[in-house]
Amino acid sequence: MIKKLPFTLVASMFALVSYGQTIVSTSPENKNVILEEFTGIHCVYCPQGHTIAQNIQNNNPGDVFLINIHTGSFANPGPGEPDFRTPYGTAIVNQTGLVGYPAATVNRLNFPGKEQGAAGTTAMNRNNWTSASNLTLAESSYVNVGVEATIDVSTNTLNVHVEAYYTGNSPENTNLLNVALLQNNTKGPQVGGNVCDQYVHMHRLVDMITGQWGEDITTTTAGTFIDRTYSYPIPADYNGVPVELADLEVVAFISETHQTIPSGSGAYPTFTGIVHANDANVRYVVEVEDPCANYVAPQVNIQNLGQNPLTSLAIEFSINGTTETYNWTGNLASMEYETIDLPGVRFDFEATNTLSVSVPGDDNNANNAASTTFEKAYDATTTVNMVLQTDAYGSECRWNVLDFDGTVIYSGGPYGNNQTINETFILPSNCYTFNIIDTYGDGGGPVTLTDTDANNTVIFSTNGNFGCGDSAKFSTDNFVLGVPETQFADISLYPNPASTIINLKNAENANIQVFDVLGKLILSQQNIAPDAQINVANLQNGTYFMKISKNNSVTTKRFLISK
Repeated sequence: MIKKLPFTLVASMFALVSYGQTIVSTSPENKNVILEEFTGIHCVYCPQGHTIAQNIQNNNPGDVFLINIHTGSFANPGPGEPDFRTPYGTAIVNQTGLVGYPAATVNRLNFPGKEQGAAGTTAMNRNNWTSASNLTLAESSYVNVGVEATIDVSTNTLNVHVEAYYTGNSPENTNLLNVALLQNNTKGPQVGGNVCDQYVHMHRLVDMITGQWGEDITTTTAGTFIDRTYSYPIPADYNGVPVELADLEVVAFISETHQTIPSGSGAYPTFTGIVHANDANVRYVVEVEDPCANYVAPQVNIQNLGQNPLTSLAIEFSINGTTETYNWTGNLASMEYETIDLPGVRFDFEATNTLSVSVPGDDNNANNAASTTFEKAYDATTTVNMVLQTDAYGSECRWNVLDFDGTVIYSGGPYGNNQTINETFILPSNCYTFNIIDTYGDGGGPVTLTDTDANNTVIFSTNGNFGCGDSAKFSTDNFVLGVPETQFADISLYPNPASTIINLKNAENANIQVFDVLGKLILSQQNIAPDAQINVANLQNGTYFMKISKNNSVTTKRFLISK
């Protein structure tokens, strides 16, 4: 449970001088939609609900605001999973008549014939959200709501300014003003999302700044003007899930009681208190992919802590003293961040290896570098054994072994329930990836990979708590990659995750093949044009491998589809 944070409230029935001008319309307007979706990380159909709700908002910009509330048994985190629940979800969902997930309410209104449960309730199945939203948007509202927000990064304080103007009379003598704080772009697990723990959670409720049911508005007649400001100290995390200032969102709405929302509005905070004009922050090296023998393809997370947009960086990275430079271009506004794929490089490996990343000097050089260490992938003999025990849902179990080029060497599944599977892999000198996959996303039975060396060394082991999957990388017979061409090593693939288009840079005249995690060929193209765009709109959410062949060299890049 989250302990409620204190805040300072300044309330007035007239315009607040510090903001200078009114942010709410005084002319009669139609209702805006506040769509509250009840969801959870273990709900297999919730990704469909997220897509439907997002499409409603996309089709009605500025008129629809989404609040995703993680509540109920599907929101209960398993071992090692993030806790997206709040103290508010249970009470909100209990008044809706919900009988299954995902469900949503539109302005907490009843839509006869569209109820998920009993007549007169407000929760609806996802096939009714669009029509209910369209009906609501066509209705007039007796109150307009405006909201703006700023974050002072020097004090980690959120200031929210809300105005409301009554163009008509409310049917209730007292209304309630609610201010919800949301966080976007949080990566985490999601059953049905098909991207393991890389599902992007949006509009996630983290706090109700005004408490469970909001604060009283005691004058609700035509001509009433409400002006309130909240100062809210932003914590470092909610239930252990870190806060990203750039991903926060505010939604304010008025309710007649605990139900019936006549209208609301939302805003993304702007930032104050930024000291430096130019400040690129190297936050951390995210991961080191494919640490097989003498090859790594690192990633680094860069954040713009400066006032000016960050549009280019000469990123230097070194591995055991071997230094490379990657010229990044993009556009990061203040406080925004990006995970950047650095080119894969060969290097002279050691038992423990150091990866260092730095950017050129700017107004604050204290945060221009980060480093991490990693061990050489385990080097096995050419014979590896696997023991896999399925759980009570063996039909969800899959596995495969890929070589360095992404070619499937062995694969298996689905299986029966509670079976023991023994496999022996004969693996010539190469670099390999073993993937264990659960198609439902809730893990499976224990799995062990063992080398047939004198000590029967365990290469990989899991007790089954791996969500939608886990991987292990290893080489055999002291495999070492050859020396690549410099131009070939510069190939990059972005964005990652992607939704409809993937850009392929520096791959002109190359041939590509795209495989899914089971090794099935999905698409192929030859003689790629410079800075090509690959259409992946038909791919489902999940993990894929792009095999790129050029000048008698081959590389494989992993990417995600998330829509």
